[in-house]
Amino acid sequence: MINNNSVIVITGAAGFIGSCMVGYLNEQGFENLILVDEFDEDEKELNLHLKKYKVRVERENFFEWLEIEKPEVRFIFHLGARTDTTEFDYTIHQHLNVDYSQKIWCYCTKNNIPLVYASSAATYGSGELGYSDDHSIIERLQPLNPYGVSKNEFDKWALKQNEQPPFWAGLKFFNVYGPNEYHKGRMASMIFHGFHQIKQNGFVKLFKSHKQGYKDGEQLRDFIYVKDVIKICYWFMSSQSSMVNDQWSIPSGIYNIGTGKARSFKDLVKATFTALNIETKIEYIDMPTDIRNKYQYFTEAKMEKIRNAGYTSPVCTLEEGISDYIRNYLSNNRYY
Repeated sequence: MINNNSVIVITGAAGFIGSCMVGYLNEQGFENLILVDEFDEDEKELNLHLKKYKVRVERENFFEWLEIEKPEVRFIFHLGARTDTTEFDYTIHQHLNVDYSQKIWCYCTKNNIPLVYASSAATYGSGELGYSDDHSIIERLQPLNPYGVSKNEFDKWALKQNEQPPFWAGLKFFNVYGPNEYHKGRMASMIFHGFHQIKQNGFVKLFKSHKQGYKDGEQLRDFIYVKDVIKICYWFMSSQSSMVNDQWSIPSGIYNIGTGKARSFKDLVKATFTALNIETKIEYIDMPTDIRNKYQYFTEAKMEKIRNAGYTSPVCTLEEGISDYIRNYLSNNRYY
């Protein structure tokens, strides 16, 4: 049974989703946390300001630290990864997103520790096979960039393992946005970039469409607010309290984490202007050639699996999430 005294590991703890996870765990009374990341970026440091935890461990020293300290870990949230979709050196993704994740998995298996890890909707590629989290299609998915390939390679590897953690869930995050992404630069959400473009120029730039059937700015994505993401992650951990005959009530496996409702970038920008009480102004620009042939024009999470597993809480609409993000965080440079 996991309780407020339990030792919990969060990798990627200084990053976007990871730092929000730390904050949410603190709100639920968990402070006995082991934070794993590269702690050398000043902007990421602000993500952890005032948060409570037991210790920080540098990412590349983590497994050696575990051997020496031998903490009684009760759960691991493996949220650390190289998430840059414009990084085309696959060796970087292989090390951080595949090899490192395999070591986390093996540690959890050996020590009987439940695991939640971050996969990605980037694994679905251009969506030829749809967006179902059915395990039967994972071997056939064709991601569009090295990041997506690495995430899919680990998913495939996990499904083949006979030796597994007592419970595991690979979460295919769709387009996550929200506070604590200040450090992400080009990879920050369109809400983040749109907010700053409005403040600086009074308008937002959106990509023109380079695919038949899609108008400019009407590329569709499943955008999910980070507060919903961390609530879902926490639900997987807290479900241990509903074990039946020493078995978790939730099946291990890979789950989509989205809203189940695709929305356009034009909708997103309109909601951003609305949150600022400013008239919508959009300028359309050509998509950079380096991503033009690797761009997802439509994503929409099939959410039946997680709903059938018992997660019934509603998620924010795009308008609700953007309003909270802008009014309570971006407008006054606050962190979660």
